[in-house]
Amino acid sequence: MSNKLGRTAAICGIGATEFSKDSGRSEMKLAVEAVSAAIDDAGLKPSDVDGMVTYSTDNNPDVEIARNVGIGALRHFSRVHYGGGAACGTIALATMAVATGAADVVVCYRAFNERSGRRFGAGVQDLPNAATAERAQFSYTSSQGLLTPASWVAMVARRYMHLYGATSEDFGRVAVAMRKHAATNPAAWFYNQPITLEEHQQSRWIVDPLHLFDCCQESDGAQAIIVTTPERARDLKQKPVMIEAVAQGAGKDQWTMTSFYRDDIAQLPEMKIVADELWSSSGLTPTDIQTAVLYDHFSPYVLMQLEEFGFCKRGEAKDFIKNGNIELGGDLPLNTHGGQLGEAYIHGMNGIAEGVRQVRGTSINQIPRVEHVLVSAGTGVPTSGLILGVDR
Repeated sequence: MSNKLGRTAAICGIGATEFSKDSGRSEMKLAVEAVSAAIDDAGLKPSDVDGMVTYSTDNNPDVEIARNVGIGALRHFSRVHYGGGAACGTIALATMAVATGAADVVVCYRAFNERSGRRFGAGVQDLPNAATAERAQFSYTSSQGLLTPASWVAMVARRYMHLYGATSEDFGRVAVAMRKHAATNPAAWFYNQPITLEEHQQSRWIVDPLHLFDCCQESDGAQAIIVTTPERARDLKQKPVMIEAVAQGAGKDQWTMTSFYRDDIAQLPEMKIVADELWSSSGLTPTDIQTAVLYDHFSPYVLMQLEEFGFCKRGEAKDFIKNGNIELGGDLPLNTHGGQLGEAYIHGMNGIAEGVRQVRGTSINQIPRVEHVLVSAGTGVPTSGLILGVDR
């Protein structure tokens, strides 16, 4: 049974800080800046906001932001777990709040100094011991030297290569496309810095088969997105961006980044759950999507997501992405802002913002005649996704 959330809410505002490697200010300051910018973009007042949603990993309490921005009383506040898997999940909770009347205007936000502060890519070896189930799951793999996100993904990537004949060059084509799009985006860290496939292949190894350019950035910055009812959005400053569908998913025998005990680790069943829900609840198909923002913390997962969402068959993504098919002018341009490989790693929230810009028609790399944009959240974890569309 599909959910009934489609077109019950709309995105009316987006705001962000600059994306950097050393913001020079607190994570709270970043959050306040992004939330304030989103409120201004929507043409709202801080006092109009009565709901806030963020990630469980965000260090900025909603009440602190509310007090610093001047938001006032809140009727709804919630958090979503699983790191980048929470990205579209924040929009799901905001949509549910708006659709049920639990709140009228909800701000979703993510803010961190992930480069100048605690770097997620450094791994789990320095985390203090704690007698929790979440920490315990890492003991199964950390004792084998699998300590970092790159090492966990490398296991999956190597198996995928073995089963389907994908190569490092295929992963590199994803990285080249993302950097090509970032190179024309002034907001991207890698603005004016495209790479070639040869440069990808020559970049240093991180964990075989992953090169440096297969791995997303570590970034400082913040992004905020505002959700309200379609009716209210139509009276505000920006063109409403309809939430056509939104879904979350966790697969059978799901672990957090280390689901190595499944029958087949070269698939993403949690993303397939999300995909099936999005297509069934919206009535759309992959052929209805003009551009997509697929979570690209590691390039191999982009190929796997193309298959889970049905843009190509299992094992055929390596052929789908050839000849510029995921670049501007291709059949399915991906991550036109440059993604997390090229613009910034803000746990996927900046990808949702790019989806909004594509529907508004304001992207720096605008795709012609956009009606529907697919956006996905983190891979390898319980995750989420959404489809954004034009207001009719």
